[in-house]
Amino acid sequence: MEKENKFHALQLFTDTYSAETVHLTNEKVGIYIRLLCFAWTKNAKMFTNDSAYRICQCIDDKCKKKVDEVLVEFFKKNGISGKTTYWLHKRLVQEHQYLSDKYKARSEAGRKGGLAKSDNASSKMIAPIPIPKPIPNKNMQSIFEKFWSLLDVKKGSKFLAGKKYAVHCAGMEPTDIALAFNRYASTVKDKEFLAHVSTWINQRRFEDETNNKVDITNVIGRLQKLGYTHKGRESNFEQFSKNGKNYKINLLDKDFIIQED
Repeated sequence: MEKENKFHALQLFTDTYSAETVHLTNEKVGIYIRLLCFAWTKNAKMFTNDSAYRICQCIDDKCKKKVDEVLVEFFKKNGISGKTTYWLHKRLVQEHQYLSDKYKARSEAGRKGGLAKSDNASSKMIAPIPIPKPIPNKNMQSIFEKFWSLLDVKKGSKFLAGKKYAVHCAGMEPTDIALAFNRYASTVKDKEFLAHVSTWINQRRFEDETNNKVDITNVIGRLQKLGYTHKGRESNFEQFSKNGKNYKINLLDKDFIIQED
């Protein structure tokens, strides 16, 4: 029987968490954090509502009601037995499986690497045949031009930036890459210290932006559930209305905070 992995640290994407819990009271935020930590210590396996009440130290029905509200919003029912409901957090299950597969693959690669070294210790090593990289297609230049035209700050060599874009950004949406750079540039007050576009692309900093940014689609969906009407995008802003007032979200704001227009 394969030993189950237990991970003591849980990666928390703070931007996403903040956006998804912006409507909660501080008490419910604390309840959600406790339930997340509790579920992770159980290797993301299902737990009962009684366990949830116990971990949140509920002593009355008022507290239990708040715990139930958090469970319904952020967790998934995974079965009912009598008065007992079982809960799962889908994202935690996926994260635990991802880490388990990752460490299993790393362990297997290490084992095979050790065997390979042993097998070749007394044999002549054969140099690998290099595989040439394909030449970017003709459309890449026009895609890069679109990316370049959307930049708020065009720092450094355009030619070098184009070469790095062809290598690292082929197949990606130029609007998303430009928006990621503009969001980064907006955080640098002294533009003298702003990275050249070619350097930013070569270091694949857009991946940091992608992995840590809040998904604007999820934010729009959550605001619609709260009664906001989505009116569409204009320039860098997502437009909303509610109760006769207009609101907007600046896409350059990494936290996607909604403000009155």
